[in-house]
Amino acid sequence: MNLPPLLQSFVLHFGEMGSRWGINRTVGQIYALLYASSQPLCADDIVEALSISRSNVSMSLRELQAWNLVVMKHIPDDRRDYFTTPDDVWQILRTLAEERKKREVDPTLSVLRELLMQRPGSEEERHAQARLAEMQSLIEQLTKWYDDVKHLETEQLATLLTLGAKVTKLLDAKDRIVSLGRKRTEPKTS
Repeated sequence: MNLPPLLQSFVLHFGEMGSRWGINRTVGQIYALLYASSQPLCADDIVEALSISRSNVSMSLRELQAWNLVVMKHIPDDRRDYFTTPDDVWQILRTLAEERKKREVDPTLSVLRELLMQRPGSEEERHAQARLAEMQSLIEQLTKWYDDVKHLETEQLATLLTLGAKVTKLLDAKDRIVSLGRKRTEPKTS
């Protein structure tokens, strides 16, 4: 690689992580390079920086475009396509979440719904359907939560993420308030 040490470490790590996330290592490396670069890069720049083939760069850029993770830019008097990532890291997170939902969660929900509509032929299938119904219910709840959260403004989303365990304390306080309210409205027995 023809990169400064800090950038090279980041690019290599992102490539390794990409393969763990189910994407090609080169796709991860190209994304990391584009993300950390101060200016948009063309395919030739990427080939030179990462010492990989032009065809590999082209295929990887197409995959990143399919994921809506890169933005194509044009530079005046240059016919080449240049690529960069969105500036807003929160937008990148939102895009990743939405794409993963479309590619992984939605098809799983479709299969679960289809399987739950079938008439079970045995006790084993009834048991399996009951378990599948639990899974579908949980995924539906998470999907509803995601649909609610994805519309939050960035500042609200950042606040939500910083709450962490404080949410548990808030829920405990809510439960105490609700139980106090029930005690006050319960008829007194004498």
